[in-house]
Amino acid sequence: MSTPSRDEEIRTQQVRQSQQVVQPQQIVQSRQSRQAWQSEQTGKIQGNGAAEQTGMDIDALYRNYRTYAFSIAYRMLGVVSDAEDVVQDWFTEIQAKDMMEIRDVKAYLAKGITNRSLNVLRSARKQREVYVGEWLPEPLVADYDSPERILERQDAISYAYLVMLERLTPMERAVYLLREVFQYDYYAISEMLGKSESNCRKICSRARQSLKAEAVRMDDHAASNNEAAQRALIERFIAAFERYQVEEMLELLAEDAVMITDGGGYTRSAIFPIISRKRVLALLTSPKAFKELRGWKAVVTEVNGELNLIFKKEGQLKGMLCFQWTSEANGIQNLYLLLNPQKLSHLQTDWHE
Repeated sequence: MSTPSRDEEIRTQQVRQSQQVVQPQQIVQSRQSRQAWQSEQTGKIQGNGAAEQTGMDIDALYRNYRTYAFSIAYRMLGVVSDAEDVVQDWFTEIQAKDMMEIRDVKAYLAKGITNRSLNVLRSARKQREVYVGEWLPEPLVADYDSPERILERQDAISYAYLVMLERLTPMERAVYLLREVFQYDYYAISEMLGKSESNCRKICSRARQSLKAEAVRMDDHAASNNEAAQRALIERFIAAFERYQVEEMLELLAEDAVMITDGGGYTRSAIFPIISRKRVLALLTSPKAFKELRGWKAVVTEVNGELNLIFKKEGQLKGMLCFQWTSEANGIQNLYLLLNPQKLSHLQTDWHE
């Protein structure tokens, strides 16, 4: 575990100032504003003149498609609050449009959400270049009660796969997701993104090649659907981690295991990925590392469609550890430890002792 030097601490402060980071309580306030906006939509939409002119039930459109809209935005951005903002902006704008001219509402929505997400992602990429340490996406949990955040299990995308998508350029990510996840043909994708069909094919092929070397697949959580076996592996990990059991941990970790931690400069974390079983093992079984983590309550729960770990202290969510399993599903390939409180703030009200 890296201990930030004085220079790193100064850099952290500079990054926070340059990014004008929103504090967790402000994020909660923003979330509350979005929820208030959502609750007001029925009244506003029913009284909206544009809706009456088009003959389109915008309220029904919102109810029927907001989950689909969020699923696109979240996969594109990997940030819950940004995805919610994109969805909110699109549905606000759509109230003033004549929807009777739209033949395929779902494709029209996909185009609008994808292009808005592209704009956000391009801007976010510049900010992530100065992010302190490794950047990990925000998680989704199965029992969260906000409809636009609940993805059907069969359509859920694993956390490991979401991490992998960060390797793509914004345009590669858009084309790849529209084709491989949402099953649009290349003609439809070209219309959505303003590119030729042949160009879209090349972009998707390039994206596939970038991801081909990875062991994780889009449907890994569905393929390894034996929850009892997964839970047993996670419980073995918890026991080995809490008791510094080197031999047990050695059996669980793949030889080329990698661990990525994200503290965002707010909590102590490794600045760079920990690569190889030897180094990951040394970190996980060191009495000096993760002292706080071992003192928190570890709970197995569903994150992004598969079982993972959350860590709580006095009812507050303090961390989340997601696993990528080996191809044989009998060991741990990668570990993703999220400790940045800003990326967990949207879940804080959901966990209780």
